[in-house]
Amino acid sequence: MQIRQAAKSDIDSIMMVLDEARNIMRQNGNLMQWNNGYPSREVILEDIELKQAFVCIADSEIAGYSCFIYGDDPDPYYKVIENGSWLNNKPYGVIHRLATNGNVKGIAQSAFDFAFSVTDNIRVDTHHENIPMQNFLKKSGFSYCGIIYVADGTPRDAFQKDISKE
Repeated sequence: MQIRQAAKSDIDSIMMVLDEARNIMRQNGNLMQWNNGYPSREVILEDIELKQAFVCIADSEIAGYSCFIYGDDPDPYYKVIENGSWLNNKPYGVIHRLATNGNVKGIAQSAFDFAFSVTDNIRVDTHHENIPMQNFLKKSGFSYCGIIYVADGTPRDAFQKDISKE
């Protein structure tokens, strides 16, 4: 499996992966996340433009997608956290819009491995109904930190993992 930066020419394949991921969410009881056409083609094109879009290639096809943000204030919604706290205030990266077409195992692990090759501190959030993602995060050593609210005002369960030796 290979992770590479997404290009505009990947958009149709990415949108198919997102559609499949949405179907997988519904099959697993997650009826609320990624409704109303989110993430849209425009959102993904903006990820690509900002060089934050990454695809996972397996068997010569795009099998996964994620948005990885690292740098100054990667997620303004993480400034306020309720019912808990972040593990630290060190610089961090964020993964958003992680998706798989369901045909290849290991997409999430590959996306996080890539992110941890850039930074030792990752924050991520997911919908409370996204049990497969929560299970992956817990199994992978992420700590539940509390609740954050995204742009539309809905809550998300927030997790963090720091692999530094400090």
